[in-house]
Amino acid sequence: MRGFTLIELMVTLAIVALLSTIALPLAQVAVQRQKEQELRLALRDIRTALDEYKRAAGEGRIASRLDGSGYPPNLQALVDGVPDQRSAKARKVFFLRALPRDPFHSDPSVPAEQTWRPRSYQSDPADPKPGEDVYDVHSNSEQVGLNGIAYRRW
Repeated sequence: MRGFTLIELMVTLAIVALLSTIALPLAQVAVQRQKEQELRLALRDIRTALDEYKRAAGEGRIASRLDGSGYPPNLQALVDGVPDQRSAKARKVFFLRALPRDPFHSDPSVPAEQTWRPRSYQSDPADPKPGEDVYDVHSNSEQVGLNGIAYRRW
């Protein structure tokens, strides 16, 4: 007689089910790892732009208040640019081409700037709060990363 017996089919199905229960969590971890990499890159890009803005303010390239921190008033200023004080043609200094989104923010209709949690220069590092400038940014996500640290603490 040719073909498979019922027992052979059941054993095959059990093996396939076992392999799929192993593969699904691995696929989920791979997706989370990719989002974490995107978060790292986005934070690095934004934080580098914030540092460049501060450096330009310190060098007198862009106007800043004497009693201010030298950091931008909002994240959009990094994209929109600010007038270059050293340029006779009123050119602008740009720090980002586009503001990256927080990859862990679920609503794509929210503007990129609102996907981040800004921290003011005057804010306590342990409890970041927005203020009149943007010194740093964090993720708004309440999730915990693969390293055991909440994304909002990265």
